[in-house]
Amino acid sequence: MIDINHITKSFGTLQVLKGIDLHIDRGEVVSIVGPSGAGKTTLLQIIGTLDRPDSGSVCVDDIYTTTLSQKALADFRNRHLGFVFQFHQLLPEFTAIENIMIPAYIAGTSQKAAKERANELLQFMGLTDRAHHKPNELSGGEKQRVAVARALVNNPAVILADEPSGSLDSKNKQELHKLFFDLRNRFGQTFVIVTHDETLATLTDRTIHMKDGLLEPIASQETIAPSDNINPLSTPL
Repeated sequence: MIDINHITKSFGTLQVLKGIDLHIDRGEVVSIVGPSGAGKTTLLQIIGTLDRPDSGSVCVDDIYTTTLSQKALADFRNRHLGFVFQFHQLLPEFTAIENIMIPAYIAGTSQKAAKERANELLQFMGLTDRAHHKPNELSGGEKQRVAVARALVNNPAVILADEPSGSLDSKNKQELHKLFFDLRNRFGQTFVIVTHDETLATLTDRTIHMKDGLLEPIASQETIAPSDNINPLSTPL
């Protein structure tokens, strides 16, 4: 699903990534943790084609993104990837359903099909009654769920999340964390999540530790086949 081979990245004289090799299986929910400055967000941005590495290769969903032109990258990003950020980044002048539909419009989806997909996601998120509310009329947790729905509208293969629960209270954090696993189970997406939230990191299928631009060689970093995963948030007590 995601294959990263010897990725390096520098900003001026500062080398942020120093040779990253990583494989992520389809359907995995993976967290990336580490101290500030470890290179987590830079790695996520390179996986998400928002930045290019200085060397190495990135293959996502059988496509080598490091060989694509800027125009091809934009199309790939729209169709194959979904993004969730710490702050929802919803457009304030549009309603919840309109915000969700925007990536579908960019992909050339008809208004009817985009609306049907957006309504399906709103129902799954439990937000049907909030469809025509603008962001300033939504709670923090509702805004972030709308942002997740927007990331999913084109049915991307991979969801990339950068501190997705960082701005939420404890209750909404727990609901968002459960939502990621519910979405993986329902739609089959692969999730790569940069987080400082220890609770979320312990729940994911695999935790990748970064330090000083490198992956830390931790024995517990073994891939768990998604079909064998047990979602700790939904396991009966």
